Amino acid sequence: MEKTGLAIEAALLFDYQSGLRTFLYIEKRMIRIILYILLGILTSFYLFPVGLTILPDAFNTKMVLALVGGLLFGYNSLQERGISVQMGLLGAVGIALFFSIVCYIATDLNNTADYAYVTYLGSMFTWLGGAYMVCMAIKGLHGRCNFRVLTNYLAAVCFVQCGLALLIDNHEGFQLLVDSYVQQGQAFYEDKDRLYGIGAALDTAGVRFSIVLLMISALLCHDEQVRKSTSAIVALLLVFFTVALVGNMISRTTIIGLAGGMLYAILFSGLFRFEIRFSALKLGIWATITLVLVVAIGTFLYRTNDDFYGHIRFAFEGFFNLVETGEWRTGSTDKLNNEMWIWPEDTKTWIIGSGIFGSFVYATDIGYCRFILYCGLVGFSIFSLFFVYNGLFFMNRSGKYATMFVVLIVMSFIFWVKIATDIFLIYALFYCVDEFVSSGNNDDGLLMIND
Repeated sequence: MEKTGLAIEAALLFDYQSGLRTFLYIEKRMIRIILYILLGILTSFYLFPVGLTILPDAFNTKMVLALVGGLLFGYNSLQERGISVQMGLLGAVGIALFFSIVCYIATDLNNTADYAYVTYLGSMFTWLGGAYMVCMAIKGLHGRCNFRVLTNYLAAVCFVQCGLALLIDNHEGFQLLVDSYVQQGQAFYEDKDRLYGIGAALDTAGVRFSIVLLMISALLCHDEQVRKSTSAIVALLLVFFTVALVGNMISRTTIIGLAGGMLYAILFSGLFRFEIRFSALKLGIWATITLVLVVAIGTFLYRTNDDFYGHIRFAFEGFFNLVETGEWRTGSTDKLNNEMWIWPEDTKTWIIGSGIFGSFVYATDIGYCRFILYCGLVGFSIFSLFFVYNGLFFMNRSGKYATMFVVLIVMSFIFWVKIATDIFLIYALFYCVDEFVSSGNNDDGLLMIND
């Protein structure tokens, strides 16, 4: 009887210890999931900055991240008793400084007070501070911040933003909740009947979606760890095609990233070679399955939901017109071609610009026109050099992703056909990514300043 009691007690003790271990494991996993979500929100606040009602009117989330990132960089430098700076970054800073000076000369010679790009060097450091904060947070949670981990977070953010845009569009209560805390000029989006997420709207969102689509394609083509994992492949493909679909509803600029990503996959996935590896074949099969699934869901919603029907018609207006009328055209491209190619009318403006960028004075969105009208061919050439320099710098350091940076350079010039935009935010992240940042000595490209 005594032995039986001891056995029962031992069994109960074992069950308690086993239950406690299970509880602690679940608790640990839940905490980690919460941290993943918080890190995703942090990344979204960087990629898609917004104003919040809890912040001063002049502040947005990018500025807050930059401030905290700058303080963190200072703290880490004190802890390491020195400052480590990429030599390549110093070159970028030099070009940005030169560009800011030229823009100042343009405003001074034209007696204007439009300092939109006079302060570009400050804008560059703001992006760098925010990027440092995001990458240090990723490294703190994952122990590393490489291209794969960064791309996963950016992809997840874009996927969620697409979901939020659809949710805001279809649920008035959720829209009121978002609009009561987020300041992003949503009145204009509603007036134009455009989808928007939390900070993700219009061509600005389309540019970011495009860059992330290219990064996803590069990751699927080159990362062996991803290509060995079926779940990773399916997840990334699902994000790719979802962002390609819904992203175009938000901004048709996303089509640039879709085209770039698809072209990149055709060239580097390994599917179009005489000798096809199993990993490439698996990627092709899952890409086909995922594409069919997304198209099937999209077709169903297109036929059953009036709002979705309208958004799809807007997103792929050019293709619908091509099928229905035999001519590829959209309302926005017609306006661009007929009204917005506006150039300087005198030699001085061609050389140094008019010093006017904001207020839509010249009634054009085209990046080439706006930059040349603002700071002339001199300023535009320096600004172009800035993005070519950054792309070539990472192309020479990234090995397997070298071609991705060539495509990114090309895409940056294509974006300017549609909008005057700045994609340094993505290069700022790359300057903080482990595999693009040397961990060695000065010979590896780091400038070390020690006390």
